[in-house]
Amino acid sequence: MRIGVNRVTTKMIVSIPKTFFAAVALCCFATILSAQEPDAPPPQVPAPDATPAKTPKPAGRGVPSLDPNDAQDQNPDKDWRPDTMPITGLQSPTVGNQDLRHSYFVPGFQYTSTIQNQQLGATTPSTGGWYANHFLGANFSLVQQWVRSEFTVNYSGGGFLTSDSGQNNGWYQQLALSQSFNWRRWQMQILDQFSYLPESQFGFGAGTGLGLPGISGPLGPTTPPIVGSVSPNQNNFAAIGPQYNNSTVAQLTYQLSPRGSITVGGSYGLSRYTQAGNINSNIYVGNLGYNYQLTKEDSIGVFYRFSAYHFDNSSRPVGDQVINFVYERRITRKIALQLEGGPDIVNRTDLLGVKQRSVSASGGANLRYSFRRGDVSAAYSHGVSSGGGLLTGATMDQVTFSASKSIGRAWSLQANSGFARNSALSNSGATLATNFNSIFAGGGISRAIGRDTNFSLAYQARIQQQNLTNCSGPSCSSSYTQSSIVINLQWHTRPFVLR
Repeated sequence: MRIGVNRVTTKMIVSIPKTFFAAVALCCFATILSAQEPDAPPPQVPAPDATPAKTPKPAGRGVPSLDPNDAQDQNPDKDWRPDTMPITGLQSPTVGNQDLRHSYFVPGFQYTSTIQNQQLGATTPSTGGWYANHFLGANFSLVQQWVRSEFTVNYSGGGFLTSDSGQNNGWYQQLALSQSFNWRRWQMQILDQFSYLPESQFGFGAGTGLGLPGISGPLGPTTPPIVGSVSPNQNNFAAIGPQYNNSTVAQLTYQLSPRGSITVGGSYGLSRYTQAGNINSNIYVGNLGYNYQLTKEDSIGVFYRFSAYHFDNSSRPVGDQVINFVYERRITRKIALQLEGGPDIVNRTDLLGVKQRSVSASGGANLRYSFRRGDVSAAYSHGVSSGGGLLTGATMDQVTFSASKSIGRAWSLQANSGFARNSALSNSGATLATNFNSIFAGGGISRAIGRDTNFSLAYQARIQQQNLTNCSGPSCSSSYTQSSIVINLQWHTRPFVLR
């Protein structure tokens, strides 16, 4: 396997471990502390709405089945944990997740072939026709539970071979770490999500297991998703070449009363590109929010969030301050709806060194709906972003949608789509483009083969549109479409029970 490496790649690889290994060390340190806590602590009486302590299930019970219909044929609410994350935190809402019965780990491997007609960002294919990328890698998922804490790992990584003479063979990595603690009044989460991919993360994998770290299916522990606006985005197809992305989040919630709580947190994210012409970025985020539970299913809140965007070789960082009001309706295993909006204050410096301030609106919506043998999710966000690798800050509008439906006990269908627009901030000094639009849409079918193997076949179209300024001629407004066929095969062992 031949992997193209240059000075830029080496520089990027050296810069990543400072953040990535710090996050891993923090999670490992927290894990050690959790392991030292007694197995049978003195009984405590939780607050009326406090999260109850989670006790590991007794040995002898089986781990969740890989058959997606097993859980639905039984009691639908049995062994299902509600989502208790604060609504004003740095995580997106969920409908909850399955209460796993053991601590365990599962290794596996996957093979994926992506067949496409051209590279992302290229108006014509370098080979003059269709070409293929062949991904071969390992998957790994781990769940370690204690009385009041949980540690999860999802990892996928390996290499790929390409038949396109204009590309180099390479490798890919995806990792998600999560450490959570739950006490009587306190709740703490530490998250880290890392990826190194040969192309944009936006729509990568066409909805198959290639686009997610770890083991797919019920055995893959759910990693709480990080709010997209607090990490550098890589949703611009025009930013070509291998791309690194890492986001580290820590937040703490304190229960002030049976209905009210306060959340404080922060995150650090970085985005790196190995090819010249792209813009590397860092983002620092501080977050403070208040949560209030109106009813068992409805909550409101308000948060203040400050984000600082820094760019390589640029002395013009962007500061963003947001105050958003939040409403959320959450029914375990059925629906999670979150709506937010409020003023957005942006501070930046133009090319002449003059400080600029603008006031606009920010907001978003997030919906996750689960029904028997299927689910639907949709999300929209509007606000400031890092610029997608081609702008030093941007106004971003992003919409994503996905749906899945089981057919029988072995087959399932899935569909997914997304739209992202990165528009240059006014007076930001952008001279090449007014905006970049990235669109993807597709769907596929998958079949479970026994309990350990899954086969998927999908199609996806990705469209890039850009409007250039200070330019004349047909090339100033260009677009292209990439068509891809994705074949994915995943296999894993039976779970190895730890406790």
